[in-house]
Order: sequence, then structure tokens, then C-alpha cells
Amino acid sequence: MKTLVIIAHSDMETSRVNKRWIQELEKYPEKYTVHELYKFYKEGKIDVEREQKLIESHSNLVIQFPIYWFNCPPLLKGWLDDVLTHGWAFGSNGGNHLMNRKVALAVSAGAKQSDYSEGGRFRYTLKQLLIPFETTFFYCDADYRSFYSYYGKEEVQGAIEEDTEAEENELTKSAREYVEFIDAL
Repeated sequence: MKTLVIIAHSDMETSRVNKRWIQELEKYPEKYTVHELYKFYKEGKIDVEREQKLIESHSNLVIQFPIYWFNCPPLLKGWLDDVLTHGWAFGSNGGNHLMNRKVALAVSAGAKQSDYSEGGRFRYTLKQLLIPFETTFFYCDADYRSFYSYYGKEEVQGAIEEDTEAEENELTKSAREYVEFIDAL
């Protein structure tokens, strides 16, 4: 069975990393189903039954998003709240649909990796910031497989920086490594 990749990015047009990752995933439609929440749920109302059936029809689940205020974008938080329900994702009455399902995260961080460290600007690592996701999937008895990340550099708002060939090569390398990460789940 295929891997379902849930993508939550509120402005994909301006994304470099997430857009490039999607382009790489879409090269392998036999392996991955790419499901962009912001494209599918423009009004924000989530079809819970549809989402649950989509998860059930795939063997693995990857959730891809940019770090947004040291968390996930709001639509993804709503998706988690609405879709991972008692009786479906956890609980004694059939709440086993994530049990032993391999789950991973793919996150893009706008700041440098050194900023996400004990001595860095944000004082916490990405691993520490993502603990609520790990705990959620642990609670649902899923087989949480950690995360793939891409660190960037913060850009000054309003400044347009042209992509250099080196940056493009780095994004291409990251996209290939991301696919390898998913395949190794």
C-alpha cells in the first residue's frame, strides 16, 4: 500500500521547500498520495469521515508542514483535533485505526538549525518542539518514526532573495533525502 502524505502549508505559492518536496513526491504516484489540506479545505471545514477513510486506505502516514509559531499551521491542528477522534484513533471502542501504523513528520523550519538548540535563539530543538506530535501518536498506539527536517535562513520581510544554484542544489538534495526517509519507514 501507498504512503499518505498530509501537507499543511497555508501559502504554497511562496514556499520553496515544501513545494520542492511535493514536486519530488509527485514523481512517484505509485508510492505516495499527496493530500494538501489548504488546497482541499479552503473554507477550513474538514470532512472527518473522508479523512479517516483516506488514512485507512494507506499503510503509512507522513504529515508535512512548516514550523508555524513553533507549532503547526492552524488547519493542521484542527485536522488533528477533528480526525483523531475517540473511538477511531484511540479508545476502547474500535479506536485502533492508527495502531502500529508507521507515522512520521516532515517539517521545514525557516531559521537556522543553530537557532533550534539549547544555546540558540529559540532555546529548544525541533525534536523538543515536536514532542506533542510524538506523544499524540504514541497515545494512539501508532509506530511514530520521528521526523525529517529542513532548516533554512530567515528572510527579512519584503526582501526578495534570488535563489542561487547552490540553494537549488540543496533543495534538490533535501527532496531526494526526504523521499529516502519516507521509503525507509
